Amino acid sequence: MFPKISRLFCSFRARLSRKIVLWIFASIVVIETLILIPSYKRREEELLYQLEDVSGAIFNSIVRLTQTSMMSDGIFQMKVKTLTEDSVILGVRIYDSKGELIETIGEAPEIDFSHLGDNNILRVRSQDGKRYDVALSADYLGINYTLIARHDASKIQQELYGYIGRITVLVIVISAFVTLVTMEVLGVTLIDPILKLRDDLIAAGEALSKNGDRVKFYSVSVQRQDELGEVMIAFNQMFERVSTEIDRRQKAEEVLYAEQEKSERLLLNILPKTIAEKLKEGQKDIADGFAEVTILFADLVGFTELSENINPSQLVDLLNEIFSCFDELTDRYCLEKIKTIGDAYMVVGGLPEPRVDHAEAIAKMALDMQAAIAYFNQKNNMQLSIRTGINTGPVIAGVIGRKKFIYDLWGDAVNTASRMESHGEPDKIQVTKSTYDHLKGKYIFESRGSIMIKGKGKMNTYFLVDRNNHG
Repeated sequence: MFPKISRLFCSFRARLSRKIVLWIFASIVVIETLILIPSYKRREEELLYQLEDVSGAIFNSIVRLTQTSMMSDGIFQMKVKTLTEDSVILGVRIYDSKGELIETIGEAPEIDFSHLGDNNILRVRSQDGKRYDVALSADYLGINYTLIARHDASKIQQELYGYIGRITVLVIVISAFVTLVTMEVLGVTLIDPILKLRDDLIAAGEALSKNGDRVKFYSVSVQRQDELGEVMIAFNQMFERVSTEIDRRQKAEEVLYAEQEKSERLLLNILPKTIAEKLKEGQKDIADGFAEVTILFADLVGFTELSENINPSQLVDLLNEIFSCFDELTDRYCLEKIKTIGDAYMVVGGLPEPRVDHAEAIAKMALDMQAAIAYFNQKNNMQLSIRTGINTGPVIAGVIGRKKFIYDLWGDAVNTASRMESHGEPDKIQVTKSTYDHLKGKYIFESRGSIMIKGKGKMNTYFLVDRNNHG
């Protein structure tokens, strides 16, 4: 019992259920009201006719009086007054055959002879319903008098009020019963399934937000052969399609993300991060001037002769081992590798992000590169050496080309650094005076003096020997 009441209450709390049952309740009330109006009229006529039946005996007596011979009008009027006393008739108007008012006995009716016209009978009820006037013509009565009687209809009005009350209660009871039954049926067949379908939709949204995880829906376990069943089937089909598309999209995104990471790593292997970001933003002409950077060129001495005696794969493996070590040093000292040309290696400090210790960072790398070559020779029983040139000065840096583009440097400082390498000596680090001025006191140098540099003339250069631990 209580679960059913609870379910009814829950059904009524549902907005759709409330709308439906209220419309049903209102419709039943309207229909019953429309039925009540003619029913009320019929009941009113029945009661009034009953009243006339009661007064009919008095009218018959009056008619018999008129048939008595030798009765004067005065005696007739007195007899009529006697007959109407203590009856439902409150008053009578008597007209002769010509329509002349002969006598008004008791309470005067509202209608008179003129209202009757050509009618034999005229019935009029007062607005408050307490009085009921009936006019009977002389022709209808078969006498020489027209009678108009006023009846006491107050009890009829009370009866009608009671009748309306009973019908109203009956209408409310029927409406309430139909409404409750409708609510029960709606709750079982419509509202509860809709609410559960709503829960399925919420669960589906949560499942889809969690990458389409499968959940067990109420609508899957129900087989309905109606429109709501079709909605449930459509919902499940939609969820399956969306879940499938989400799976496909996730797999595609994973593949795309993996390829994007590969492209990102490849791009960062070719270009500095800040330059790569500019390219991704759509910038085409990327070029910046730097007032002061330090450039290093290094060339493997004896590698050309070595390449003539080993197969290509071994040659590539050896070169890759050496340059991979140099790349690690570049990352360690936060420098920027520019490129490799054959067995030559180019690196710069101070760009694309300017730094004040660019010359010192390059010097550290140059010394570590010599140590790396020494370790390589010992490990592989070889006799390679490295010739290094360093210069400090202004450059222009940027990206050129549209295919196989690289980040490169231009300027006299770059050419001078290259000349320091090409005019240097094996296992020596030759630097220009500008680099020497940045590092003196912190590093140990050996002056080489003035030498002729191709395209530059005579220049004072120095060999970087080691760190100055006392500086």
